[in-house]
Amino acid sequence: MNYREESLKKHGEWKGKIEIVSRVEVDSRDKLSVAYTPGVAEPCMAIHENVEKSFDLTRRWNTVPVITDGTAVLGLGDIGPEAGMPVMEGKCALFKTFGNVDAYPLCINSKDTEEIINAIKLFAGSFGGINLEDISAPRCFEIETRLKEELDIPVFHDDQHGTAIVTAAALLNALKLANKNIEDIKVVINGAGAAGIAIAKFLMAFGVKDVIACSSKGIIVEGDTRFTKPQQELALITNRNKLTGGLEVAMKGADVFVGVSVANCVTKEMVKSMAEKPILFTCANPVPEINPQDALDAGAFIVGTGSSQYPNQINNVLVFPGLFRGALDVRANTVNKEMMMAASRGIAACVSEEELNTGYILPLAYDQRAHDSVAKAVAKAAIETGVSKLYKK
Repeated sequence: MNYREESLKKHGEWKGKIEIVSRVEVDSRDKLSVAYTPGVAEPCMAIHENVEKSFDLTRRWNTVPVITDGTAVLGLGDIGPEAGMPVMEGKCALFKTFGNVDAYPLCINSKDTEEIINAIKLFAGSFGGINLEDISAPRCFEIETRLKEELDIPVFHDDQHGTAIVTAAALLNALKLANKNIEDIKVVINGAGAAGIAIAKFLMAFGVKDVIACSSKGIIVEGDTRFTKPQQELALITNRNKLTGGLEVAMKGADVFVGVSVANCVTKEMVKSMAEKPILFTCANPVPEINPQDALDAGAFIVGTGSSQYPNQINNVLVFPGLFRGALDVRANTVNKEMMMAASRGIAACVSEEELNTGYILPLAYDQRAHDSVAKAVAKAAIETGVSKLYKK
């Protein structure tokens, strides 16, 4: 099947992938009077007296906006908010299907950081959590950081942390097969935008000590002013041997390669230069950093990609439905590191010891067990870290 042609055809037929369905009947005088005026005045005043009642008396408790400004849509770049709608609608469909979360696309026609932050703050009272999507770096860092500080509902940038969570899950299971300890490995990350920086920091939280990040300018090293501010900040905790040069230098002796960059930037020679049983997560879409078969021919032990056409798809659809389900269920006021780490472990645990092999290190995206496991793990971590408004440890 030509997915692009079929997708354009189907989108024309669907005329949208989501719709609103009423949860109540309003087909009689009494029913209308309870659901709307005059009866609705009573819940309105209850919320007026205590705004937290909005979670109990409206659908707010289960509602999340999928927000973009259209500047970094699905590897297509800055195509505008309206052009990002098909992706945001698709994301909303996944939220509902796998997490039973009511999600709505909100595409903001602004590239101004302050305008975007203010807009989200103004409508945040309608939602139980905020999912940021496809906002270009470095603005996405500031937007997420500020919103997490200023709102008391979960704020999650999926391109950063969703990607990091599923990458960590894949790594946990890959290391089991390679019989390597996470504290002993060298990880090279190619691509130092939102996803790459988040992955680097998250893997270090899991115990990776030796991380080298690369951008199109080469290895990111402390003191090099060619790199962006977020990249320079990353340099303070990575590449402590202060290597310089290109990707081929970074990959020598590496146990793990993570690519969130561009197609065909990794060669067979680079793979051959890696450590024993090299693990490669080549997640550039639609074409990976190296063809999976070429990587295997060059000695790769495990290869994962961002594509469903190859084994070991590393896809953040395994993350966000369950993560928000768990956070919403306990009315978490944030998404913290412990919740995200719990999500990674929840995904990894869905592949049993009997199932685990070099071609199957992650559950499939449509495996409902994975989404349920993430939800349970995230809810538990939220309670244990004291960020649940409903339950105390």
